[in-house]
Amino acid sequence: MNRTTTLEPTQASGKNGESAMLGSPGNPLALRKSCILWIAAIAFLMLLGCGLIFALMSNLSGGPQEASVALIHIEGTILPGKGGNSNPLTGSGGAYSTTIVDQLKQAAENELVKAVVLVVDSPGGSVYASDEIARQVAAMEKPVLSAMGSMAASGGYFVSAPADEIWASPHTLTCSIGVIIELLNYDKLAADYGVEAVVYKSGANKDMGNPFRQATPEEEQIWQAMIDEAYDAFVTVVASGRDLAEERVREIADGRVCTGQQALALKLVDKLGYLPDVIKRAGELGGIEGDPPTIEYQQQPGLWDLLTSAVTHRTLGEEIQQLIDSRAGATLMYLYR
Repeated sequence: MNRTTTLEPTQASGKNGESAMLGSPGNPLALRKSCILWIAAIAFLMLLGCGLIFALMSNLSGGPQEASVALIHIEGTILPGKGGNSNPLTGSGGAYSTTIVDQLKQAAENELVKAVVLVVDSPGGSVYASDEIARQVAAMEKPVLSAMGSMAASGGYFVSAPADEIWASPHTLTCSIGVIIELLNYDKLAADYGVEAVVYKSGANKDMGNPFRQATPEEEQIWQAMIDEAYDAFVTVVASGRDLAEERVREIADGRVCTGQQALALKLVDKLGYLPDVIKRAGELGGIEGDPPTIEYQQQPGLWDLLTSAVTHRTLGEEIQQLIDSRAGATLMYLYR
């Protein structure tokens, strides 16, 4: 007689037995995996919903419905271009000239905007980017005021100079009128480790700024000529914007930083105060009675930016790398170091 033996799941052994055990509905490991998946799905849907609500609210706001003062932020290192890598929830990132110029133009075209306040908190940055912003500020027909925060030095002051009025707090760090180029030199370090850079070039000065050798006297003259040219432009902008003689500007334009209180004594700022004071004054210049409403011009983040920014943020190292990248190629900088 043939005998057939049935092996119950609880009695299974080896791989087949383990598979049966894991596949049972009451298995704790399977339940744990299922819970993790559900939690992740719910978290993603919540982030998606928050992003959609934020985008909808932004679109429904539709801008000011009455005479207003526009606030345009120039915060962080001044950089060329549109950017787009900042964190929309933390506000980290640079002040990108193309974006700021576009915001100024939007404010100029908006009939309900009667005055503009530049909210400046920057150590400066690119000469090119600072000049782009300053030119648009000078072209504005509406009153433009600069509200300096904790720092508005070098390029931060350059973009403020053409404004109709400059306000600073007594403790604002500002001035630093000057130009800088910083070059790294690795020749001694390379020699210590037996590293040699081989360069083929079409002209004697093609590799100016080569970090693996010392600069030649001719290169030093070329660098200095470029710095002097950018410096003269800085002096001209300050003299014109502040109605000061160029000789007077050059006396104080030696790169020194100063406080808002000192800048007032030097006639580099008009008044001392804080952002609410500047907004009120802008309303007066714009013909707005009472406390003026404000509209903030900011780059609207995309849905993906909102979702990713909720779980990521720029580290200090990434911010430093951004600054290093922006200065690649020995860029002329209106920058307080």
